[in-house]
Amino acid sequence: MDSKQLAQYLEATDSITKPWLLVQLRLKKLQERRDKISGDTYANELADIHQDLMNLGEWWRSIEDEVF
Repeated sequence: MDSKQLAQYLEATDSITKPWLLVQLRLKKLQERRDKISGDTYANELADIHQDLMNLGEWWRSIEDEVF
């Protein structure tokens, strides 16, 4: 599945508000651009995505039934 298909899936399933899926979309888009960007740029963007993922923390605690 490419980033366009993933984005369409997120829209179709009303999953745009699920931050962990948006991280997956960002990773897919970065993966698709990997050959067109420098190694440093790739590493910086990957680190940024990783930090955003870590910032999610345990936001889902006590609302698991609603979000999963």
